[in-house]
Amino acid sequence: MGDTLLSIRGLTKAYPGVVANDDVSFDIGQGEIHALLGENGAGKSTLVKMIFGLVKPDRGEMLLEGAGYAPGQPSEARRSGVAMVFQHFSLFDALSVAENVALGMENPPAPRDLARQIREVSETYGLPLDPGRTVGTLSAGERQRVEIIRCLLQDPRLLIMDEPTSVLTPQEVEILFQTLRKLKAEGTSILYISHKLEEIRALCDAATILRLGRRVGTCIPREVTARQMAEMMVGASFATPEPRGGVKGEVLLAVAGLSLPAPGAFGTPLRDIRMEVRRGEVLGIGGVAGNGQDELLMALSGERLAPAGTIRFKGTDVSRSGPVERRAAGLLSGPEERLGHAAAPNMSLTENAVLTAARRQGLVRHGLIDWGRAAGFAEEVIARFDVRTPGPGTAARALSGGNLQKFVVGREILQNPDLFVVNQPTWGVDAAAAAAIRQALLDLAAQGAAIIVISQDLDELMEISDRFAALNEGRLSAARAVADLDMEKIGLMMGGAHDMEVAHVEG
Repeated sequence: MGDTLLSIRGLTKAYPGVVANDDVSFDIGQGEIHALLGENGAGKSTLVKMIFGLVKPDRGEMLLEGAGYAPGQPSEARRSGVAMVFQHFSLFDALSVAENVALGMENPPAPRDLARQIREVSETYGLPLDPGRTVGTLSAGERQRVEIIRCLLQDPRLLIMDEPTSVLTPQEVEILFQTLRKLKAEGTSILYISHKLEEIRALCDAATILRLGRRVGTCIPREVTARQMAEMMVGASFATPEPRGGVKGEVLLAVAGLSLPAPGAFGTPLRDIRMEVRRGEVLGIGGVAGNGQDELLMALSGERLAPAGTIRFKGTDVSRSGPVERRAAGLLSGPEERLGHAAAPNMSLTENAVLTAARRQGLVRHGLIDWGRAAGFAEEVIARFDVRTPGPGTAARALSGGNLQKFVVGREILQNPDLFVVNQPTWGVDAAAAAAIRQALLDLAAQGAAIIVISQDLDELMEISDRFAALNEGRLSAARAVADLDMEKIGLMMGGAHDMEVAHVEG
């Protein structure tokens, strides 16, 4: 086997109506950082679930250091030296760091010994953590450290990481990369999944590309461009969003002194939010997860009414108006959580279209739903935004995360809002689909709409925004023209340096 740690041979997994993985083969070397790339629905998640023992393959085999490897469950994978940090953290807010770490271990040591081990490992790898801290008080970056430390305490030979930088500031990304390079130097192999292709180029030694469940190629990331990798993923070239110029119109949204209590014990209160957005403008709002993004969207959409401050939309005070009234006026929103907030999981795409578009698209007549018209609107969203689904009768939960994201964003854009507030518009979406969504947002702005994009993807915000502001602990910095910013300044703004001169200069 030489220097190969994990050898994957002919793995195949099929579900009713779809082959998720079709005869996939590749090797991960000892001490190698190996990228797994592919557009939404390419089969990445199913493949890593088979490696981690969450899914059993229909055919094929895996060899770990030359020996047969077929974990029936994650505990068997962990005992074999395979660990995984998931994209969505599996932590209990009310428990301490040490208690959360213990829950993920097969045989945790005594609490005092575990606390000592957490301190030692976290300091060794540059990820300092206080084992006694309550997880609900941690930032997103610190929560990720908990997941990583929990894995490192098991001394893994292979560490699988799924979209690990999606909730981190640029400074935190660099700290993570230093940690991963240290692990690599010590002989640990890393399987790295990310849609951020420039990160892949900077970090990874090799890459395997999946398309429609099959391996379609490999490359050495530093020897190709990000665009070349993206085109290998989708099998075709695609357009890059076109920057816009021109004079912006009148102020469409004016928010002053907006404050809102935290929605729960571990939510984030909004503190004296002030902003203005003009017609034709894209305002980008960045911040590490958990700093008030969800709360800001709910306050602007009318889902939660703020006890303090004013929200003026098209010159009218809508502070006491609920979401139905704001939608009727042209203020539409797209929340981050796809299933359960943006879409009802067990409802069809047609029914989910009716939930938000009934009034603006005329889908209800004389108190009755016009199902033909509703299905037609859902089909238009599916076609315009390339949603991969059998049809509008498909349940929302049956779509991959990226395809559901395309549907819920497209559903709002095609209602032609005057103001569209969207949180994480391209979360979990592949490069080509992300470019299409960003272009749709820019086209909407070019038609005279105002756009507020709340995102943890700084490259996205820099690409499409006219001005940028940062959320930190429920406070919003003053907005500044994107042309005047670089990643270092943005990272400082996201970290809470709101009293810096850079954060107080208006764009």
